[in-house]
Amino acid sequence: MRSKLSTEKLQDLLASRDVIGASVAVVSQGNVDVVSAGLRDIETNSPVTTDTVFDAASLTKPLISYATLQLVDAGVISLDEPLASFVRPVVTDDPRARSITARHLLTHTAGLQNLRDKDPIRMFYAPGNWFSYSSVGFMYLQTAIEARTGEPLEATIRRLVFDPLGMELSSLEWRGAFSTNEAVPHESGARLSGHRAPSANASYSLKTTAKEYGAFLSAVLSGARLKKQTWQDWFSPAVMLPQGALIQLDGPPHAQEPNIGWGLGWGLEPEFARFFQWGKMIGMRAFVMGNSESNSGFVVFTNCNTGLRLIQPLADILLPGEHPAVRLLLKEVTE
Repeated sequence: MRSKLSTEKLQDLLASRDVIGASVAVVSQGNVDVVSAGLRDIETNSPVTTDTVFDAASLTKPLISYATLQLVDAGVISLDEPLASFVRPVVTDDPRARSITARHLLTHTAGLQNLRDKDPIRMFYAPGNWFSYSSVGFMYLQTAIEARTGEPLEATIRRLVFDPLGMELSSLEWRGAFSTNEAVPHESGARLSGHRAPSANASYSLKTTAKEYGAFLSAVLSGARLKKQTWQDWFSPAVMLPQGALIQLDGPPHAQEPNIGWGLGWGLEPEFARFFQWGKMIGMRAFVMGNSESNSGFVVFTNCNTGLRLIQPLADILLPGEHPAVRLLLKEVTE
């Protein structure tokens, strides 16, 4: 796969799509190759390198799912035990919240909004009824993981993911060492201050490199550290997405996407044996896609709001074929 994406080709894609900087890890049969281009900071004119640290945004979620499934395999957490049996319900004044399970949170079927913003967290529908993407749900999952493991989330992820996979430059918490080679965010061509999460957050706070996320993607593709059945269940669609929507809170969907579903932490294109996740923060965009049958995939990190313009051409080059998920994301995830 490396021969299909050169530094020169990536540079051309950045220029033609007005993207400031990017780093792409291409994974095939356990091999991870990294191609980087552009600038990590337009003020200092510093280039993106293979060791540049990016905000993963929601690409954090599959990594949390991976750790959760390891805890399920170890008997620490059950996918179907109501979390309210050992932690406070995420919504205390709605009895529907008491039935939320880890399975609901991983499959985005808990009935919760995506972001908290200024509004209090509330239930929009009974858990399990349909899909509606929820970052709030992963924050509640973090509460459950920390309660069952008795340790901070960063410690759990370091024990189950970072250390076993050699991800030395990755963390859910800010580290001073990141500042020497960090991709800073850019919005509409303007440089912004870097993101500093106040603490580990299961929804968005991962900082990593394309190379190290590529190592994670390679482990995902091989099923490393998971029981075989658990790994297979990870890629089995539990629910299909509402047609044309990632968030569906105002009632049940009138129709479903025929070829886009969600499993235990991954978006899925079941007809094509592919899985995916996107990431969006102010001045940052990211995307990962893999094919569990061909044992191949790629992840791209960018440091500007136009970064998702790269995902269609990269998918065409690295995982050619029809991409219904890309179509939906380019419609639903704004720049």
